[in-house]
Amino acid sequence: MATPTTFIREAGSGPGVLCLHSNASSSSQWRALMERLAPAFHVLATDGYGAGQGPAWPQDRPIGLADEAALLAPAFERAGSEPVALVGHSYGAAVALVAASARPERIAALVLYEPTLFSLLDAERPPPNEADGIRAAVAGSVAALASGDSAEAARCFIDYWMGAGSFDRMPPARQAPIQAAVANVAHWARALLGEQTPLATLRTLRMPLLLLRGSASPASSLGVARLLADALPHAEVTAFEGLGHMGPVTHPEVVNEAIERFLRRAMARP
Repeated sequence: MATPTTFIREAGSGPGVLCLHSNASSSSQWRALMERLAPAFHVLATDGYGAGQGPAWPQDRPIGLADEAALLAPAFERAGSEPVALVGHSYGAAVALVAASARPERIAALVLYEPTLFSLLDAERPPPNEADGIRAAVAGSVAALASGDSAEAARCFIDYWMGAGSFDRMPPARQAPIQAAVANVAHWARALLGEQTPLATLRTLRMPLLLLRGSASPASSLGVARLLADALPHAEVTAFEGLGHMGPVTHPEVVNEAIERFLRRAMARP
């Protein structure tokens, strides 16, 4: 089996910071953060499976978050031999948790904006639970794809995370890549709901950790944040009043300021 090629954006010099994007997005979502951090850090951002210039999602086998974490290996090498900070949003934050659990010695700090590790909610309590909303959104997207309506599939997914009418208010230039990406929605859900990393393993993480969440986010991602905040008492928790799950995209200046402040402290940068 051919080794997939990892696409990496890169800027700056200094301690390594590796940024992982959300679903229906790509490494481009971190451009503003990369520019902000570049004077003090070596910032890298990768495209995951089926995203941006990343490898296509395999059609012959299921893959999970460990496969996404393995795709980061070239970025770890590019960052150098010292431990790096991982910054992740949504699906990317879930990948960051799995990567940190697998290689804690390579991680200097973690910044997580609402990891979508929905398997933790199912482990806490079988459905019905806080993940029901995202399951319904995924089911709606999958049904729309089956009928050939990629716009409706994207609408189901985006409106769940950003509120009713959000997809229709986007300009066509933003809608098009989301419609293309949402073809992978069933793969995303399978990876997140089927992830086997238990909360007990995440409790062993001891690196500095900033857990970010928005007050207006859906129950599914807030439920995961609740579990992580309880399991990781050493974590710093910041709640952004009025922001939703897509806060790093809709309000990057607010979220990026908090990320930079934490990283400068955690990575000992003036």
